[in-house]
Amino acid sequence: MALHLPRADFRRRQGSRPRRFRPLVGLFTAGLLAAATACGGGSSGGTPGAGLTVAIESQPECLDPAVSALDVTAVVDRNVFDSLVDMAPDGSFRPWLAQSWEISPDGLEYTFHLRPGVTFHDGTPLDAAAVKASLDHVVDPATKSVYAAGLIKGYTGATAVDADTVVIRLAAPQAALLQALSTAYLGIQSPKSIAENAANLCAQPVGSGPFRFGSWARNQNIVLERNPGYAWAPDGSAHTGPARADRLTFSIVPETSVRFGALTSNQADVITGLPPDRVATLEGGSGKVLRAEAPGVGFTLFLNPLREPLADERVRTAFARSLDLDALVKSVYFGEYRRAWSPLGPTTVGYDPTLVGTWPYDPALANRLLDQAGWTGRDSEGYRTKNGERLTLRWPYATQMLREQRDILAQGIQAQAKEAGFHVDYVGQDTGTFTKDVLGRDLDINAISNVRAEPDVLRTFFASDQTPQKAGGNVFAINDPQLDRFLNDATATTDPAARAALYANAQRYIIEHALAVPVYVPVQLVGTASQVSGVTFDAQGYPRFYGAGKGSSA
Repeated sequence: MALHLPRADFRRRQGSRPRRFRPLVGLFTAGLLAAATACGGGSSGGTPGAGLTVAIESQPECLDPAVSALDVTAVVDRNVFDSLVDMAPDGSFRPWLAQSWEISPDGLEYTFHLRPGVTFHDGTPLDAAAVKASLDHVVDPATKSVYAAGLIKGYTGATAVDADTVVIRLAAPQAALLQALSTAYLGIQSPKSIAENAANLCAQPVGSGPFRFGSWARNQNIVLERNPGYAWAPDGSAHTGPARADRLTFSIVPETSVRFGALTSNQADVITGLPPDRVATLEGGSGKVLRAEAPGVGFTLFLNPLREPLADERVRTAFARSLDLDALVKSVYFGEYRRAWSPLGPTTVGYDPTLVGTWPYDPALANRLLDQAGWTGRDSEGYRTKNGERLTLRWPYATQMLREQRDILAQGIQAQAKEAGFHVDYVGQDTGTFTKDVLGRDLDINAISNVRAEPDVLRTFFASDQTPQKAGGNVFAINDPQLDRFLNDATATTDPAARAALYANAQRYIIEHALAVPVYVPVQLVGTASQVSGVTFDAQGYPRFYGAGKGSSA
């Protein structure tokens, strides 16, 4: 009764996919093999310095980290770009390109002292002017940043005090600045590249990381070459000096069954987006499974409160309570992912655990609320109506960005919501059409997740000044003064207890007013061949390949 699209149905649908895509397996695996051969890696290695082939789910639309907001951009770019600081697993910050730093008493100036001897891949030395040029590039309107610029809200400029000292100035205190600077999206770029290669930064990135850009065959692979002069890994790294692998080949393999097959047939050494239903198979065979629960905003359905029918809070609440997410998430993800209770993931600082269990599946309540809201009729297909209009929620998505079997999950949501009388119109679109709908706010549901090890990520999605036009994620332009106060006050204070209280208030407010329906907590599931070692995760939960290679990492 609780799950209206039974678990067996989900398994059957998932099980049908390999048959449907079987003719493509040969094409993809042939491509993988060609890439592996071309880079000198492949499966026959065993040599620590050999190349690694990493099969990923999608490709970045742009490798300029200041432009792209995609997770896959961070996964690839982390190898090319270094950051000023590195975030340790315990949430502290440690030196990377900056050896040390000070924060002014008023929180408006951050002074960074740079590590000497660092050079970009084009030979340009790292200095204070380079840091300034890189950050200025992020906030330049011409860059058209869709995410990075929002991370350094209040940035008013930087000053190169001398070659090794740079001061970053803010308009207001920003407690999340160090975390933002630790992300790949604010990785430091070569000033020479920014100045001389402005039109081609997406296709030819130049950083100072352990790997330098090699080539990009669209929809096939991205090849990175080892930086032989690398000697500035962040403090706390397992080793120093150049990366272990001499080359990384990111092969783009969207179909999960093909990606898994590439790993088990030794045509890929590592795969990201390991499907949960294959975890047991891999662990029981010759491979390894690495897990990292992602911090930030989990997969969440953001609801449009500014147009009917979701302008009525009773309808939003009814939608949330019509979904049996415990059963749905368990069924789709085989117990590998947790059902979410807050828009923040449990591994994020500031997560409020008291929300667990506060808004369970309650179909009786959902029906009562819809009756109260006037949606009392039913049409011939069983959907609720009001004044002759069907209760419809428009949920478009970009097919090119689909991952983690979210289409299967959406089918379950459609089926469950229908029982309460909702018609959820889940429609796939090309990226351009989807972007147009988002910018035009022509949708009722926007489903997304966002990885960030910092509760300030809530401001990205709910603060009134964080619309997409300002590099934010507040797609529906919510303008709620109370929510703004919670989020902006939390950003302005460095008192951990005060921040925790403010973020708890914000999470509870979002749930109580049904502004969003958190669905599940994403987990980075990475599969590797048995001979691969040294793949680690950063504080964001993204895999790192600096220490990865074949054979023992010791």
